[in-house]
Amino acid sequence: MIPFKYFALFIITAVLAAGIIGNKRQNTMAGNETVSKVNTDRKENAGEENEKENDAKETVTELKQVALTFDDGPDPVYTPMILDGLEKRDVKATFFLMGKQVELYPDIVKEMYEDGHQLGNHSYSHKQMTKMGEEEVLKEFDKTSELIEQITGITPEVFRPPFGSLNDNVENQIDMVEVLWDIDPLDWCTSDVGTVVQRVVSKVDDNQIILMHDASQTSVNAALQIVDILQKQGYEFVTAEDIIFE
Repeated sequence: MIPFKYFALFIITAVLAAGIIGNKRQNTMAGNETVSKVNTDRKENAGEENEKENDAKETVTELKQVALTFDDGPDPVYTPMILDGLEKRDVKATFFLMGKQVELYPDIVKEMYEDGHQLGNHSYSHKQMTKMGEEEVLKEFDKTSELIEQITGITPEVFRPPFGSLNDNVENQIDMVEVLWDIDPLDWCTSDVGTVVQRVVSKVDDNQIILMHDASQTSVNAALQIVDILQKQGYEFVTAEDIIFE
């Protein structure tokens, strides 16, 4: 028979051991809960970062583009104003040049090119091409392309016929891409800047081409206001070739 003092000692030792084991189990469970919470927090943080990255990607994807184009230049007074305004706004445009104007103002053409704008062909003398013979039409465009190449070293890849019209048989023989327009605010026949601006901003949409002219103060003021308004609306200004060839 086990003496009482030894039996009591056994009972006390067993109780103490059970308490230690219980504490270890509680500490282990608490530790597991802490690790689990940390892992959960990490997953939540990672999820938030992924959402932010996706939002950033969507913002980039949703950027809208529009092309601003000018016909009939270069003009010795108004074209430099437009070039200066576009440079301040970090905007590139497309200028469809008339050959006879290119001959008169080669320095402005050179400045356009050096500023990174796209140069297009708008014929030599701006005649109604549908009323001209085929050979005469081709000469109008060939001469203008040669003049631009002499100044810049590049041959225009795009052209815009005067009044936007050209006979099909001639168009097929021109080794350039025809570029017309989506919005024509008729800036050449009004002195009301606000009207020109409204005609554009009320209709503009993604990947559209705007037709304007660098031949009047009205056009200069309206063009720069249009740029300011559309940039605030999230539009990026690109050249016509970026719209056509994308």
